[in-house]
Amino acid sequence: MNDVLEVALRLLAVFVVFLVFPLLVGQTEHKVMAHMQGRLGPMYAGGFHGWAQLVADGVKFAQKEDVVPAGADRRVFQLAPAVALLPYLLVLLAIPLGPGNAVGRSIDAGIFFALAVMGVGVLGSLMAGWASANKFSLLGGLRTAAQLMAYELPMLLAAASVAMAAGTVSLPGILDAFEWWWVPWQIMGGLVFFTAGLAELQRPPFDAPIADSEIIFGAYTEYTGLRFALFLLAEYAGIVVLCGLTTVLFLGGWHGPFAGDLGWLWTLLKTAVLAFVVIWLRVSYPRLREDQLQRLAWTGLIPLALAQIALTGVVKVVIS
Repeated sequence: MNDVLEVALRLLAVFVVFLVFPLLVGQTEHKVMAHMQGRLGPMYAGGFHGWAQLVADGVKFAQKEDVVPAGADRRVFQLAPAVALLPYLLVLLAIPLGPGNAVGRSIDAGIFFALAVMGVGVLGSLMAGWASANKFSLLGGLRTAAQLMAYELPMLLAAASVAMAAGTVSLPGILDAFEWWWVPWQIMGGLVFFTAGLAELQRPPFDAPIADSEIIFGAYTEYTGLRFALFLLAEYAGIVVLCGLTTVLFLGGWHGPFAGDLGWLWTLLKTAVLAFVVIWLRVSYPRLREDQLQRLAWTGLIPLALAQIALTGVVKVVIS
């Protein structure tokens, strides 16, 4: 009975994090962009520092009419937002928050589980683009597919480097084996992993599949109301998951001063800093063209990831 209760409490905790943290990232994005770009609107809703902006957005989405195009594949169209959002909940289950048992579910092949399930989340965009019966949505879906194929490989190769260094593909196992001197010689893999993750989430400057100035809003053009809000929530949930995985794999996760008591705090702080970087990149760089996206992946990130694996192999041989 105690085991069942413990599992239920862990699942509840992960579910609460899943509901709260993406919203915090969304609210933070409003404020950071408002300060960086001098936007006044997001700073007024509700009074002090625009605290009610997120509430106002939620009310706006809830009031909008839910429209399904007449020519759309109705079932696939309606299912796509859930397919885009729910995989990130499953990945959160496997990300350790602190030392010991501070993880929703310890999975032996945690790296491969996380990357595989994150790939499923991208399928939501493909489903939306295909089912919308809209040429702009279809073009956005095709761009999403091309981007997924290009950036999945460097992301996996970068994660494999850390697994080689730790001798395990379990996320808690990687943190147990982590040493601070890993950071300098794994930093190249970390940059590859983080960059490829941004591309999979279609975050600027990798937002060619959305490209509102070219193809309206890509795969999400025909979505309204709460279904559209679910896609936005999936984007913010993906940011939390990507930053959490980068923290665990390349920044030591819960390792830090007084890790026994404050390990969870170190994980959250590192994740928050990376989330800020994601927002910072959005307001700092212009959108890459489709050919530039592909060139960066195949001629830039993949060679760097392979070089990182070679370096890890050399270091492991020297140490042993």
